[in-house]
Amino acid sequence: MSDFMLPDIGEGIVECEVVEWRVAEGDAIEEDQPVVEVMTDKALVEITAPEAGRITRLYVAKGEIAKVHEPLFAYESEGEAEAAAPRDERQTAAVGKPAPAGAEPSSAAVAAARDFILPDIGEGIVECEVVEWRVAEGDAIEEDQPLVDVMTDKAMVEITAPEAGTISRLHVPKGEIAKVHAPLFAYVPAQAEEAGEADARPAATTGRPTERVAPTASAPPVATGGRGPHGRIPASPAVRRLLREHGLALETVPGSGKDGRVLKEDVLRVLDEGVPAPGGHATAEPGQQVTAPGGREASVAGEVRVEPLRGVRAVMARRMVEAATTIPHFQYGEEIDVTELLALRERLKPAAEAADTRLTLMPFFMKAMALAVREEPILNARLNDDASEIHYLPAVNIGMAVDSRSGLIVPNVKDVERRTLLEVAREIQRLTGDAREGKVAQADLKGGTISISNIGALGGTYAAPIINAPEVAIVAIGKSQWLPRFDAHGEVTRRAIMTVTWAGDHRIIDGGTIARFCNAWKGYLEAPETMLLHLG
Repeated sequence: MSDFMLPDIGEGIVECEVVEWRVAEGDAIEEDQPVVEVMTDKALVEITAPEAGRITRLYVAKGEIAKVHEPLFAYESEGEAEAAAPRDERQTAAVGKPAPAGAEPSSAAVAAARDFILPDIGEGIVECEVVEWRVAEGDAIEEDQPLVDVMTDKAMVEITAPEAGTISRLHVPKGEIAKVHAPLFAYVPAQAEEAGEADARPAATTGRPTERVAPTASAPPVATGGRGPHGRIPASPAVRRLLREHGLALETVPGSGKDGRVLKEDVLRVLDEGVPAPGGHATAEPGQQVTAPGGREASVAGEVRVEPLRGVRAVMARRMVEAATTIPHFQYGEEIDVTELLALRERLKPAAEAADTRLTLMPFFMKAMALAVREEPILNARLNDDASEIHYLPAVNIGMAVDSRSGLIVPNVKDVERRTLLEVAREIQRLTGDAREGKVAQADLKGGTISISNIGALGGTYAAPIINAPEVAIVAIGKSQWLPRFDAHGEVTRRAIMTVTWAGDHRIIDGGTIARFCNAWKGYLEAPETMLLHLG
């Protein structure tokens, strides 16, 4: 039996009135069948059934108030056991699949099985992909133990155990989509488990079981191979998708990364050399069909690989299309002489390293940009939803595009205008590390006011960046090159030249505005000591 949680039904709405139930307790329901009508502050909303089954309880009577994210009704889905031990109807339950021989749960423990409802894991996020289960059905768990990694549109999120107990069912298989406010897994709390054991055997056993119970055949245990915490083999979502597409098991691929992390190169090497068999290596020739785990044939080469567009890449695709089609972009290019800036960085690097901080050029770009915003504050503004007002933002939160393993994300350094150069460098170091691991916090992705895309780090010189809405400007920084230039005396000299390309929102920024802003920014970067005059 599962509780249906009243979902978000409108921005800012936290409760609604139940106007009419279309079903009664005991009624059979079909997927998407209208179940109840509720009235919010703004409109009448129809709630439909999430799947086929039978209504077991209506928690909120007609005319009463229902709360968002609280149980609205309970139902038993098709396929669930019709006969179950008596249980508190207000508890969500998932008996799960039969446990292995010798580990049969008591009726009390089965009755106390609870569904863990996937909570809100980010603003606007309604679903996520299950990347890796760290437990199997039948496993004992401790409070706050990592149980599953899920990938949202923005980052990797680790879900932990709410309390100690035993996993009784995994509702969403690895690689499938889990819905926010829907059951993710079921577990039997340790207290209920111990109570059931006390009923079933002599009262001589105390404490929780410390050994993991063997999982059911439908959820094989993860082979640790001596790698990773909690028996988990580290691998990014992209690598795991590549493995699934070729029918390979993660455990069969030797990882060359840190802590045994399996990299894309490791998978490609296995595909080139053949799928390693237990105790040895396959000797398939390139292009030969080899049998992958599960009996599926995987072609080593020569076939089209299809990958679903999910997670960060799917969100990036939607946002880039929306920004490119709704914002009138214009481009502005410039060259900046960073010879003095490079020299200053070399002088400051030892002091930064002594403070355990890596000093790149990015902190200088950000500090100079925050100072330039003082002269042209409209670069740190945004339009409201109906484009009728310009909102000037009080803090300069500068985003930086990071090419992470899960796709392009833009975390931002908050309050750059108030931070020291060293503090900005530390924040950049932290955000870059988190982004490349796919574990950026939601707070680090929100509130950006202007963005930098450092294409020069990958060898690029010019780009035409797309604005990261609702911001009004973005700059693409090209690589620095040593080029001949004329000095004040007309002599040719060797200078470090960096190209930059701005994109601006032409609804509120014109060419003259961005040129003045870029000139102010350029002035600080070409003569970095002038920044000292403005530091608080």
